[in-house]
Parts: sequence; C-alpha cells; structure tokens
Amino acid sequence: MPADTPTTDVVWRQLTHLVMDTRDGWKRAVVERTGMPFSRIRVLRRLLVGPLTAKQLAQAAAMDAPATTVVVNDLEERGLVIREIDPSNRRSKLISLTRAGQEVVAEALATPDPAPAELASLTPSDLRTLHEILRKLEH
Repeated sequence: MPADTPTTDVVWRQLTHLVMDTRDGWKRAVVERTGMPFSRIRVLRRLLVGPLTAKQLAQAAAMDAPATTVVVNDLEERGLVIREIDPSNRRSKLISLTRAGQEVVAEALATPDPAPAELASLTPSDLRTLHEILRKLEH
C-alpha cells in the first residue's frame, strides 16, 4: 500500500466524525417534533425490525439492562410499545412497537436532515464518486 493511502480505520474515523459531529441539529429537531428524548427514539427504531427481548433490545441500542428497563417502561406508559410473553420462551417477554410507536418512528424519520456543509461543498464529480463508493458498502 502506498504511503499516502489511508488505512480503513482512518477512513472510518473520518466518516463517523463527519456524521456524528453534524447530527446534533437533526437530533434536536427530532426531539422537538416528537416531544421525546432522542434515546427513546433510538430504542423505538431498533424495534422496527420486529419484536425483541429486553436483552436483545439492550444489545441493539447499546444500553445496559437497567437503562433499557427504564426506557421500555416509559415507552409502554406512552402506549408506544407492548410487552408480550415470548411464545418460544414463556419466561421471557418480547417488546414490540404499537401502531402509535410506529407512527412516532415515522414522524422522527420524516424530520428533514439536510446534508452538512462539508458534503454540500463537494463538486458534482466528487459527489458521484462518493456515492458510488458508498453504494458498494451498502448491505
């Protein structure tokens, strides 16, 4: 690899830095739009894939078990999630979105999220190149 070629870790740090450092405005807009802390929205989004146990939800949201319980209790009180007995393990409960929870997630995801100035300042050619590279990385 030539000396001027960055490592994958360096490029990853640059990508995450760009995204993480430019999302605060969008997160604030989501909070204002939904009236809920962003941490609640993060948990609701994890449930879009389908019902999860509390342990699975904690792992998916990178939260510890006590914090997950507090969040799920709050979301349940708001009518956004329900707990049901897991048919494959009756000692466990599955947490899933209610219709109202799905609507809150849809509202959050509909919040405008304009590109950061750094991205908007790229030339059309650079944007096409970046787009092509990112498409290769999509799952």
